[in-house]
Amino acid sequence: MEFLALVLLCVCSRFAAADEDERLPNKCEVCKFLTVELQEALEKTGRSKEVLEVGEVLDSGRRRRKIKYNTSETRLTEALDDICERFLQYSVHAERPGSLRYSKGSSQTMTTLKNLVNKGVKVDLGMPYELWDEPTVEVADMKKQCETMLEQYEEVVEDWYFHHQDQRLEDFLCEDHVLEASERDCLKEVWRDDRRLEEEEEAGRTEGRAEGRAEGQSEGRAEGRAEGQSEGRTEGRTEGQSEGRTHDAGEL
Repeated sequence: MEFLALVLLCVCSRFAAADEDERLPNKCEVCKFLTVELQEALEKTGRSKEVLEVGEVLDSGRRRRKIKYNTSETRLTEALDDICERFLQYSVHAERPGSLRYSKGSSQTMTTLKNLVNKGVKVDLGMPYELWDEPTVEVADMKKQCETMLEQYEEVVEDWYFHHQDQRLEDFLCEDHVLEASERDCLKEVWRDDRRLEEEEEAGRTEGRAEGRAEGQSEGRAEGRAEGQSEGRTEGRTEGQSEGRTHDAGEL
């Protein structure tokens, strides 16, 4: 029980520190996740073979022309319809740096607290348990900024959709239109999960050990050659001196 109390104290302290570290998302972070969500929404319908009939209905009952859904304005409109609402699915992971602090799913701190509650430990965060998963101030502000940004750059998004899909949306919208050069740092931040990070570290250690063995073998061979040459020279001198002494005795 004392151990659980200690864990609870540490976790709550971390939670309090995270709360003190609360900050509002910047323009780079909002644009970054706007493009992530829009790209994801479009990819879900990108393979549709549906054909839309548009224009006035003729006497025959047919419409004037047909267009493919995956290149239609309807597809873009549907993707944008609730795009900023998706931001409310994000949580603040205060243990991560920069834009990586925003991600879907519970943070490590909140997951730990919920596990403690499930074990019967009383956790008081100053709010009812039912509100623990409610969007934070940061997330709510990110949604609000998303709506403002989308309204301001709607024509840019449409231009990309109809004419520039060969370019990454993040590059076209964020780098070319929304952000100044000094505001683009968050676009370079890429999340690597703990398992991938551990695998990369283990690969680095394995490579280091292999290089160490190779260097050791190389040094060993070099030392062996040096010792062999040294012993050869010593033996040569010894034999030469011995033969010289024997020859002198014969002459006498």
